[in-house]
Amino acid sequence: MALLQQPIETGYLTLKNRLIMPPMATTKAGPDGQVSQELLDYYEEKSRGGYISLIIIEHSYVSPEGKAHPHQISIAEDGLINGFKELSAIIHGNGSKTVMQLSHAGSRASSEVTGTEGLAPSAVPNPRGTEIAREMHQTEIAAVVGKFRDAAVRVKKAGFDGVEIHSAHGYLLNQFLSPLTNQRMDEYGGNIHNRIRIHLEIINAVRDACGQDFLLLIRLGAADFMEGGTTIEDSRPAAREFEKAGVNIIDTSGGLCSYSVPGLSGQGFFAPLSRALKEVVKIPVILTGGITEASAAERLLAEGQADLIGVGRAILKDSTWAKRAIQ
Repeated sequence: MALLQQPIETGYLTLKNRLIMPPMATTKAGPDGQVSQELLDYYEEKSRGGYISLIIIEHSYVSPEGKAHPHQISIAEDGLINGFKELSAIIHGNGSKTVMQLSHAGSRASSEVTGTEGLAPSAVPNPRGTEIAREMHQTEIAAVVGKFRDAAVRVKKAGFDGVEIHSAHGYLLNQFLSPLTNQRMDEYGGNIHNRIRIHLEIINAVRDACGQDFLLLIRLGAADFMEGGTTIEDSRPAAREFEKAGVNIIDTSGGLCSYSVPGLSGQGFFAPLSRALKEVVKIPVILTGGITEASAAERLLAEGQADLIGVGRAILKDSTWAKRAIQ
């Protein structure tokens, strides 16, 4: 059996193969972030046949001030749960598992979109933002932790298998992670253990509220690829702490650079990051980045670059990609 076809244990849940569909923003949600028919149709098509073992629903904002763009999915209110029940039922009915990515845009949010001032670890420019947001008070940090917890509870009530905490691509938790955007002088700034304090508080809050039978992933912007930014040497001890706190899977991506890194190209271009994280944790690690061929996915698994392979844009362009790859 090819490695891509093999099942893998991920905490309480067994995934039937090594193929993951990572989160990709579709802007198909309703005007208030609700599940639309267009969104249901999109995920029905992508999950058809159950060839993808795990589908990660695109980033969904946990609080209105953390909304990144129009027609982004919202998981900020209880009234949205019924729509998400329908979405999880469609994906499960097609034979795939699914988790939802929870996000807060922080200083990547625009006041034109949110109607309010932005929040950030520090009042400094965000390389991926357009406005300088206000530095958060500790009471506001605690409130955001609660927003992530409450959102995860809604996701569980909606029948999903778990959540992914978004700490990549310049969003709020990535802003706490990076020294370029976190210049705080309190216990949430400084060394790497302080800069991931909010992550650990969210992980613990979600675990306490949702229990152990709930898949918990973190999308980790493992390096900024910018002078003075996060490096893999920061992310390796961070990954160990996330594992200790109860994270089941680490989903590797870029930090403030997002998924565009000068000098990194080819299929699986984040492999140096996923391999470095895989060396220090026992939980599965996902590799994404330009993978368009099943043979490349198989090679990357055989080389030990990761445990799971995320294929995004190839599946976005061709909904039969997963079927052909697994068969």
